[in-house]
Amino acid sequence: MGKDSKPKDAKGKGKQAAGSSGGDEGGGKGGKGKGGKSADGLGTCTYVKARHVLCEKQGKINEAYKKLQDGWLDNGDKVPPAEFAKIAQEYSECPSGKKGGDLGWFPRGKMAGPFQEVAFNTPVGATSAPFKSTHGYHFILCEGRKN
Repeated sequence: MGKDSKPKDAKGKGKQAAGSSGGDEGGGKGGKGKGGKSADGLGTCTYVKARHVLCEKQGKINEAYKKLQDGWLDNGDKVPPAEFAKIAQEYSECPSGKKGGDLGWFPRGKMAGPFQEVAFNTPVGATSAPFKSTHGYHFILCEGRKN
């Protein structure tokens, strides 16, 4: 799977993972403010509500993501938060995994570069492709955004 998700393509719902390559890794840590100036307005919000799965090993994150693909993403469906939470509880190595990967609402500038880029550019209801950050490998479910 690729290092970043290029989540601006809402139709792909994360399926672009197989062929994506790095690029957002150098996005800078905690870039506050003006990132993600996409024409669809995805990157213009101030807060995002998200869930995620974090794994140290790429193989484990790929296995978790495959479960979502087989159950939801291959059918073009959005993953319900309750189903995403089951995967997070089973696979995530982050303490948030016990809460179904729920990170709650967080402001722009709180998360490290690649994680923030993906979180603020994934459409509401969509699941990002797996990507690499300084903490390991993730994928994200965006549950909401507000200013």
